[in-house]
Amino acid sequence: MTPPLIHLAAAPHSAPVTDWAARIGWVVGLLVLVVFVYWLMRQGWKWRGTLQGDLPELLSAPDDAGEPRLTLSGRYHGSTTAGQWLDRIVARGLGTRSRAELTLTDRGLDVVRPGAEDFFVPAAALRGARLDAGIAGKVLPEGGLLVVTWEHGGKRIDSGFRSDRAGEHPAWVEAVNQLSSEHTTEHTETEGAR
Repeated sequence: MTPPLIHLAAAPHSAPVTDWAARIGWVVGLLVLVVFVYWLMRQGWKWRGTLQGDLPELLSAPDDAGEPRLTLSGRYHGSTTAGQWLDRIVARGLGTRSRAELTLTDRGLDVVRPGAEDFFVPAAALRGARLDAGIAGKVLPEGGLLVVTWEHGGKRIDSGFRSDRAGEHPAWVEAVNQLSSEHTTEHTETEGAR
């Protein structure tokens, strides 16, 4: 004899109801939080620019900059206080990342930045160059960043560049250091003659 088949019916229940008011409340709350955090970051950026307001206007390239020693096409990643790779400088547009065209001449370093303020570093203000792994907000493999140290308004500044062809970096380090030492020697000789 076969046992009777027992069919158990599931208890009737209704489909879950979406609480649209709660969901919209969460979305609006999250958007308000994101906007507030963005506003705080913007205020911090402005505050940093105000603190660095004593930095003089950046120089423009002279009409006769001389024959180019080297040229480079790549990216400008920002500037920091020399030796402090996380202390970003935002005053005078130095905090704006951009494409960059660099030209090194006997007169100095011309930095052309489409969409941002161009600037010129006279040869006498160059303090050297090195290969590094990072600068505020940008970290690359060791030696992936060309860092040029220069002086402006009594403040030493490190500016980070990355060439579209990273193999150019060592030649730039050598050329900037050579130009810097030439002007340091000339300055020392001039001071000694006085």
